[in-house]
Amino acid sequence: MGNVNITILVENTAADANLGVEHGIAYWIETDDSRILFDTGQGGVLRRNANQLGVDLTTTQAIVLSHGHYDHTGGLAEVISLCDKIKLYAHPQAFVPKYGCKLGVSRYIGISEENRSAVYSEKVHLVDTTEPTEISDGVFVTGEIPRVTDFEDVGGPFYTDERCKKQDLLPDDQAVYFDTDEGIIVLLGCAHSGVINTLLYIRQLTDNRPIDAVVGGMHLVNADERRLKETVRFLEELDIKRVFPAHCTGDRAKQFLYNHLGEKYAGCNAGLKFIFVA
Repeated sequence: MGNVNITILVENTAADANLGVEHGIAYWIETDDSRILFDTGQGGVLRRNANQLGVDLTTTQAIVLSHGHYDHTGGLAEVISLCDKIKLYAHPQAFVPKYGCKLGVSRYIGISEENRSAVYSEKVHLVDTTEPTEISDGVFVTGEIPRVTDFEDVGGPFYTDERCKKQDLLPDDQAVYFDTDEGIIVLLGCAHSGVINTLLYIRQLTDNRPIDAVVGGMHLVNADERRLKETVRFLEELDIKRVFPAHCTGDRAKQFLYNHLGEKYAGCNAGLKFIFVA
């Protein structure tokens, strides 16, 4: 596989004033033989930031969706339009209607009609990721993640109907992972399955290989004190070397993680680049 280069293309914050920001996340994953886009943000700043960071989206070979919310799928149509053909890795439930509900008011938060139409164009080869799936040599997506902890939930009031009667447990939530000389690297979209559920499953899938770094959205924005404490406890028990919370983690949770993890904690924003030796 060689080295794996990761560039954060979209995030709520940016490392450079020349980069756009929006509530969302997108990663560019580059190996010797693959160019992968993991999530696409809302679509407002993806192309601008890619150009600014020297990423050529026309070379995208595969897109992976962490789940079917608008802030991870908004750039689908634009990227697909730039490519002759492309593979799209997604859980089937990413394409069901998705709604959020706040103070009794529902809001559609799923994939837009424009992006949905692009997904089903002739140039897209859609790959079902219900099960763990290898995207390219050594780079995997988890598929559906078992929920085994008793302190984690999907992180908010999510539904599959406009009246907000049918709860969305977000079975489409999934993460990307790959092995390196220092251990497993985990990239999260929103971790609606729970950060710890995700990490425990990846340990199971990798024969308990140590996890070197966890990067991305942890959806702890609504987490209570118990969930925050249990999350930290498991991160320490699993001996995670580095944690880079982003996107939907929430400022209060970020501060909690920083206070308890110390030097293991690092910021994560658009423009950040990683080089992992594999």
